[in-house]
Amino acid sequence: MTKETFGINKLDALKHATILSAYLIVIWGLYRFLFKLPDEIEEVLIKPILWLIPTFYFVRKEGLGLSSLGITLRKTFPTIYLSIGLGILFLIEALFINYFKYGHLSFGANIGQKTFFVALALSFATAISEEVTFRGYIFTRVWNALGGEWISNFLTTAVWTLIHVPITLFVFKLDMGSSMIYLFLTTIFGLGSSFIFARTKNITSSILLHVLWEWPIILFR
Repeated sequence: MTKETFGINKLDALKHATILSAYLIVIWGLYRFLFKLPDEIEEVLIKPILWLIPTFYFVRKEGLGLSSLGITLRKTFPTIYLSIGLGILFLIEALFINYFKYGHLSFGANIGQKTFFVALALSFATAISEEVTFRGYIFTRVWNALGGEWISNFLTTAVWTLIHVPITLFVFKLDMGSSMIYLFLTTIFGLGSSFIFARTKNITSSILLHVLWEWPIILFR
């Protein structure tokens, strides 16, 4: 990416991404520690308010449009193909980790009392908020500022993984081994999501990949 890829200065891009990252680490971490509302409320109402509104604020502050977040119809079909292809790799990865954890394949779904379609809709709601914020905004601004795709990917993924520590501790309440596995999968996904977004510049790729990554974890954890 060049200095003016998004029409903003490198330092401004990095500053905005840093502020948003710090905000999410603190505010979302506190939310996870203090509250546990039904998933329908958290993913459809609370998360868009706490994640997307600040993201759109910075986009407006920069004088840019939704296309700067990868919200576009460009490369739609390559986006779908790449997402499905990498999603299959994540499925295979989940199967191996499931076998390693239990000593056999355990296919007990963990979607609680929700119907399949409600759980799937919530997965998309989660993916939209998180991917627009992380890959659409934070990753692209860090990439714009630093110029290197992979260093930007690693930095963004480090923040992505850190933000998932509170849910591991306070919501899932996983033991040490399970926490390390979950955070490892989260890290691998973050790297893969930024990688595929860098190829397509279309946030749909990351959203689809997020759902394809999340369901093997739900079904096989």
